[in-house]
Amino acid sequence: NPHGSYLTYIEALPMVASPGVFGMHENAKIASANAETFSMFEICLSLQATGGGGGTGAAGARERYVETVAKDINHKIQARGQFDIEGISLLYPVVYEESMNTVLLQECIRYNKLIAAMEISLPELLKALKGLVVMSSELESISNSIAVNQVPKSWASVAYPSMKPLSAWVDDLMDRLSFITTWIDRGVPSVFWISGFYFPQAFLTGSLQNYARKYQFPIDTVAFNFRMMEDDWTTLTMKPPDGVYIRGLFLEGARWDASLSSINDSLPKQLYTELPVIHLDPQQNRPEPTENIYRCPVYKILSRRGTLSTTGHSTNFIMWIEVPSTRTNILNNEGKADQEEWIRAGVAAFSSL
Repeated sequence: NPHGSYLTYIEALPMVASPGVFGMHENAKIASANAETFSMFEICLSLQATGGGGGTGAAGARERYVETVAKDINHKIQARGQFDIEGISLLYPVVYEESMNTVLLQECIRYNKLIAAMEISLPELLKALKGLVVMSSELESISNSIAVNQVPKSWASVAYPSMKPLSAWVDDLMDRLSFITTWIDRGVPSVFWISGFYFPQAFLTGSLQNYARKYQFPIDTVAFNFRMMEDDWTTLTMKPPDGVYIRGLFLEGARWDASLSSINDSLPKQLYTELPVIHLDPQQNRPEPTENIYRCPVYKILSRRGTLSTTGHSTNFIMWIEVPSTRTNILNNEGKADQEEWIRAGVAAFSSL
């Protein structure tokens, strides 16, 4: 009975298709379940009653929690303070030979906007919680966001893209400010933490510009080679002769296998793995590789989507990097060498998890 055998076979198929059907790793099921869970909890938190009036009961406990968190964040921000733009411009003047001075100054200006917004709103919120000033709609929105561990919209609007909850976002912000402060105090670092840049595209352009100006090449004829380093970033105390060392990128959908000097399948339950230090080594009229590389997209955050900003750059996509790989060589839609398995698996790199 062919008809009956067809029905039996169809009924035996799983209700939910395995990620392998789409060329993805089994870990994709975990990532999907995580995304659904976080989405559900976000909805639950958004429906949570905000409470009203009185300083006792659930509403009082909520206000005390918001006040405690706001005081902690305010203390960290006040201890750090804004960057002294004038002083930094004297220490790192805009010169033809060093584009990184301009990059540093622009980063400080961008972070100052975020710090200023937090320095204004946090003391006002603390006063409003004590009843010393009127709780405006903006302050109430900040209070509600803090209560559910989300980054307030008024801060996010002047901040870098991030999907972290508030507590992790504050820790990440402190790490970023420490990176910039160390740069100011100790000079240009030998290895750049690319995750610490507000606008990493400017840093990449500055790296190319330094090389082009050093050798008097037109910048539009210069492109990066991507060299995976075996050394730990802490041991790289000297800057490369040309280009820059970067760290802080994470792979999703694959892992870097140092024994093969290639990317390989992810280990079970290992959703994200760190890439080694990469040497972005500029070269004039660089020939395109013809095999054994995967053109890996690099994003700031895991959402993989962004908008085109006024600078002409995406708010999320950073660049393409060429990662060594030993899988099936193909030509992609641009006619460049690529790897079929990793395209199907949706492998990408991120500067922030």
